[in-house]
Amino acid sequence: MSRAAQRRTAKTGLAPGALIHIGKIHGEREKITLCEYDTSLFRESQIDAVAGLMPPPEKKSVTWIHIDGLQNVQLLEGLGSAFGLHPLTLEDILNTEQRPKSEDHGDYLYIVLKLIHGTGDAAPVPEQVSLVLGPNWLISLQEKEGKLLDPIRERLRNEKSRLRRGGADTLAHALLDAIVDGYFVILDEFGEKIEGVEEALIGHPSPPTLRAIQALKREIIFLRKSVWPLREMVGSLGRSDSPLIGATSVIYFRDIYDHTVQVIDTIETYRDMLSGMLDIYLSSISNRMNEIMKVLTIIATVFMPLTFLAGVYGMNFKYMPELEWPWAYFALWGVMLAIAIVMLLYFRRKKWL
Repeated sequence: MSRAAQRRTAKTGLAPGALIHIGKIHGEREKITLCEYDTSLFRESQIDAVAGLMPPPEKKSVTWIHIDGLQNVQLLEGLGSAFGLHPLTLEDILNTEQRPKSEDHGDYLYIVLKLIHGTGDAAPVPEQVSLVLGPNWLISLQEKEGKLLDPIRERLRNEKSRLRRGGADTLAHALLDAIVDGYFVILDEFGEKIEGVEEALIGHPSPPTLRAIQALKREIIFLRKSVWPLREMVGSLGRSDSPLIGATSVIYFRDIYDHTVQVIDTIETYRDMLSGMLDIYLSSISNRMNEIMKVLTIIATVFMPLTFLAGVYGMNFKYMPELEWPWAYFALWGVMLAIAIVMLLYFRRKKWL
């Protein structure tokens, strides 16, 4: 039984909101990064705990708290107490098997989605990312440390960046946009895998080709499961009337919705291609078997009259006129060869060869 299944079993029967981490632990301890910025300010620091952190008062600057690692349940309890997060929100953050969704809790928005890591020839690896959006603060949480957020931090360091002029909703859009753009990279790698399997399928289909097709089908089902609910989630943000998402940001969330639809269309196209490739593989194997059976049938058909003649002259009768002829043996060989040649020429004329 996997660790995730063990943790899920341990949670059975507990009250809603019970905080138990479900999923893989990727590191020994968490990493907390605190950023505060506005048009003229940018401060970034690493902190050891969230003790003493509170939602910033109403001001122009934006506070961004990013946490890598979800293994510290006490840390999340303190974070929930400081920012007034509902216990069910904390429960969803710790459960890394959530489907993409967004929830409006009035004072904050909770958003969860999947970050997909490409690993070359291996299957893609999912990672859950949770966002908690407040009036002028944003909390982002992911399972392990990665390089996804580095470009966003670089943009924040640039005084002329649009992120520095926007609020927390603009930052949330930037994070969502980076994750959705990562899907295009994964799909490009997936397309290259499909092309490689197609070449093997056309050249010489074999059992390893079938296993590769089945592996790709499992991957595309996983991608579809991770991305399909994302369309509904991003669509709800684009139609949201929450005061936490400004009118200018709504337009950008709609742009992410368009990207999500494009990703889903690509996934569906690849899914249809894989289904067609499986049919092509089965047809190729069947055609190869038919070709083999055709060759064997032609050989058997050619040898049927020859076997008949050999059987006739193999009978042990004493009085057979042909047995006394001097050239009977060579004549019989000539007749048998002539029959075989005539039959082969007939098969070729009928285009059976």
